[in-house]
Amino acid sequence: MKAGRLTQLALATALLAGGAADGRAQTLRIGLAAETTAMDPLSNEITSNYTATRHIFDTLVQTDAQQRPGPGLAVRWGARGERQWVFDLRQDVRFTDGSPFTGRDVLFTFCRILNNPTAAPGAFAEPVRNMENVELEGEHRVVVTTRSPDPLLPVNLANTAILSARAAGDRPMRFTPEDGCGVAGSFPSISDFNSGKAVIGTGPFALKEYLPGQRLVVQRNEGYWGPKPHWATVELRPVTAAGPRVAGLLAGDFDLIENPASRDLERIRRDGRFSEQITPSTRIMFLQPDTGRARSPMVNEGGPNPFRDLRVRQAISAAIDRKALVERVMEGAATVAHQFLPDGMGGALDPAPELPFDPALARRLLAEAGYPDGFSLVLHASNNRYVNDAKMAQTLAQYLSRIGIRTTVETMPVSVFFTRRRENEFSLNLSGWGSSTGEASSFLRHWVATASREEGLGTRNYGGYSNPELDAVLKEALHTMDDGKREALLRQVVSLTVRDLAAIPLYFESSTWAFRKELAFAGRVDQMTLAAEVQPAR
Repeated sequence: MKAGRLTQLALATALLAGGAADGRAQTLRIGLAAETTAMDPLSNEITSNYTATRHIFDTLVQTDAQQRPGPGLAVRWGARGERQWVFDLRQDVRFTDGSPFTGRDVLFTFCRILNNPTAAPGAFAEPVRNMENVELEGEHRVVVTTRSPDPLLPVNLANTAILSARAAGDRPMRFTPEDGCGVAGSFPSISDFNSGKAVIGTGPFALKEYLPGQRLVVQRNEGYWGPKPHWATVELRPVTAAGPRVAGLLAGDFDLIENPASRDLERIRRDGRFSEQITPSTRIMFLQPDTGRARSPMVNEGGPNPFRDLRVRQAISAAIDRKALVERVMEGAATVAHQFLPDGMGGALDPAPELPFDPALARRLLAEAGYPDGFSLVLHASNNRYVNDAKMAQTLAQYLSRIGIRTTVETMPVSVFFTRRRENEFSLNLSGWGSSTGEASSFLRHWVATASREEGLGTRNYGGYSNPELDAVLKEALHTMDDGKREALLRQVVSLTVRDLAAIPLYFESSTWAFRKELAFAGRVDQMTLAAEVQPAR
């Protein structure tokens, strides 16, 4: 009897502590560094949204923690000639509402991307706009015919969540996005997702509760086709200020947090209850100058725009000590950047020529450009999106002021920053971008290509940069099926971008996580925090 009572007591204690009889802990509480803007997984291509929606939705191609592509809802894929891709789909997969996953859901998803008026401009649309037709060969094979060769289509779909076609009803569907593909009624709206009505996925978790700006709660999908996650319930709460996020970890409110401030890392290290993980990422932090307008609102008192002169952009680059940014502001949680993708990745220069720190050269270049006394500037940045973003902006302003560019800083929450940047209200801003494909075209096609909605290029070219020579080589690269030839072309585009300083690279941000010592998490180079990858420490 005594042994029996002890067994019952041990079991009860385990359950109260968050464990379960099958050895799986019940709840994981995560403190996020940024808010999710919507539960619509196709509304915006930002990491905070991916982190939330990837718990619930799957993609055809999945990438691992090192951004290596592998099977997801598609078990295999391959090219038929130069303009067709064939995707063989995983069978015996069901959505959380019990409906089976088929090629019809893939077709519906592609159609909805082009019928999503509330999406951020160009979000997820680039690969789909190049699709001429999408056909189903049976229930589990999808054949995509592209208008022009698209060698990166599979990897470009790695962040495209597959939606349930339930809203389409039983009507026949066809790939005619201009007339709604035959969908009865309207496609699900962003409000349908935020209310939970349309949050139906095939991923490792299902939605339990979503309160915008407060918390997202998901529960284990017991019918998931892949390995079952360790956690029965996961609560993700945005705490955009690093101090309260760390305080929540130390107080036991969180089991794991994203991006503790570098100043708090030593405190966490000294506390024997916690571990940390620092993982290099592909996120390039850079300055984006307004090169497109003759007059720019936040520079030179609205007078002639100095950023149109290459020598001014070169002066700004030479004014900045990138090594000091990494060592002092980022406290080692970053690496110096002289280009837009880490060395060794597809299309990166090897080696990249070093961008010098030379204040004397910077002042000389300003004088040659006609600004011997400098000019005035407002530098804009977010204050809750990137690691140390507000502090970094202040440091950059000091460097620019030392060469005569009288710089003031305006920082704001990322929701305001993104809106104002999209409205082209800035003359120079601090931005970041993580390559979703692990190669150079991800940055180049979005940030430096001449803006073209029809071609899906320049969707984030808020500076208005335009270089016909660069555009021609980039377009050739994007349609070159041969991997070696494509990489050589991408290196040409990277070289042109660095030469022109269409964007001014600063550093690659590393991602940091802190968590209870009983847990293990290896981190991801794409900076997503996925509960299914958090495990008990061995």
